[in-house]
This record gives sequence, structure tokens and C-alpha cells, in this order.
Amino acid sequence: MIVDLLGWIVLLVSIALVCTGAFCSMVGGLGLVRLPDFYARLHSGGITDTAGAGLILFGLMVYSGFNLATLKLMVILVFFLITSPSACHALARSAMDHGVKPEVDEATVGES
Repeated sequence: MIVDLLGWIVLLVSIALVCTGAFCSMVGGLGLVRLPDFYARLHSGGITDTAGAGLILFGLMVYSGFNLATLKLMVILVFFLITSPSACHALARSAMDHGVKPEVDEATVGES
């Protein structure tokens, strides 16, 4: 009885994590379409990409339990947590070096 209840709890937690990660990824996709300039889109894609994939991978780790698959998912997660922000930074740096200017709202520049 307790083992069955624990199985259901693990299943529900993993489903919640995977669904939250999928929601983050969908919000990021919406941000890529709706935001005004390159840097805002890059920020939206980078943040939600990392958060969404991290939550999905973490949910899969919870679901699979403690085994070799969990170790492989951890390695993928660490790799993704290192490469995704680095790639976003490299893209932003390259865009800045090639003269892509961010859009600035003139009304809010002097209010800081």
C-alpha cells in the first residue's frame, strides 16, 4: 500500500516537473515570436530554453529513479546548463560586435 502510494507521488511529481518545463519552453517560443528586437528574443530563448529543458530533464530523473539512466540524464543536464547560456552569450557578443543595436525606449532612458 505504501509502495503504491509512493509510486503515485513520484509519478505526479515527475508529471508536474515535465509539464512545467514544457510550459516554460512554450512561453519561450512565444517570446521568440512576440518580442521586439534580437537581444530580447535571445534573452527569452536562452532563459526559458535552459529552464524548460532543465525541468523536463529533472522530471525524467525523478521518474526513472536511481539507475544508469538517471546518471546519463544528469550528465546531459550539466552539459546543457553549461552550453546553453554560453551559446546565448556568444550570439549576443557576436551581434554586438557586428553592429546590431538594441531597441531602446527613449521615454524610459532618463528615468533611472
